[in-house]
Amino acid sequence: MTIVWTVVTVLLLISAVLTTARILMGPSSLDRVVALDVLVALCMCGLAAWAAYSGDSTVIPAIVALSLLSFIGSISIARFRVRDDRS
Repeated sequence: MTIVWTVVTVLLLISAVLTTARILMGPSSLDRVVALDVLVALCMCGLAAWAAYSGDSTVIPAIVALSLLSFIGSISIARFRVRDDRS
């Protein structure tokens, strides 16, 4: 199980680094918003992997709260987003 945990951790960290690069270099604000949603999803996956590895179910409410917060944030940004300049 330790090997699986190590592989999951490394893959999540690589994904987080690539997603952070997209947040910093995104050509438009919509790319940055989508990358931020992906980063939040990666955090939720990391918490779920930790819960599975440790057998501790106390992080499950944190995962649910994070997913609800991410959903509300995505809907808010989709509703009130101003278009980027096309110059």
